[in-house]
Amino acid sequence: MRVPAGVRERVASVHGAAALPERLRLYDGWAARYEQLHRRGFRCLHGVDGSDGMLEQARSTGLYRQLRRCVLGREPLPSPAEHYDAVTLVGALGEGQVPSAALPELLRVTRPAGGFLCLTTRSNPSNLRYKAELEAALERLERQGAWQKVLAQEVERWERATSEEESPQGTDYISGVVYIYQKCPVPPLKEG
Repeated sequence: MRVPAGVRERVASVHGAAALPERLRLYDGWAARYEQLHRRGFRCLHGVDGSDGMLEQARSTGLYRQLRRCVLGREPLPSPAEHYDAVTLVGALGEGQVPSAALPELLRVTRPAGGFLCLTTRSNPSNLRYKAELEAALERLERQGAWQKVLAQEVERWERATSEEESPQGTDYISGVVYIYQKCPVPPLKEG
């Protein structure tokens, strides 16, 4: 399988068990290749990232109205409650990255009664335990009435695999899942 030079090592380092400061340093080095956005008409974008390099790269694009540093899952989002029409978290829900325990924080900043959340995770062998944990957390929040599932769609050729072990059936790709949820209205308080 042909993978561009350095990609295997970079992905393995970020997904590995490296300590948070080391992972953030790796993202800083990855930032220049990261941002490809704005083509579909989205104009009022705010962003957060734990990596100063990623934030600097995002700032240089001129696409974002607001950018703030935040290590999601360790810090609260620097945004008011019920502020955003849509919240996306793409490429960060995975083993060694953003924990599934961060989901309530994403819900907190999403507009009630109709705000959307779009989340993704990988389905490669090294992420299967995390994916199961994530899906259990997603279902638990749905049972609690926090949100309603709109879509959960497997994508077979999600991204290029960086090792033969990660590529089932020799496809050179790993699969992933896109989840879209709509936040439910907050039930009125019962008088009593």
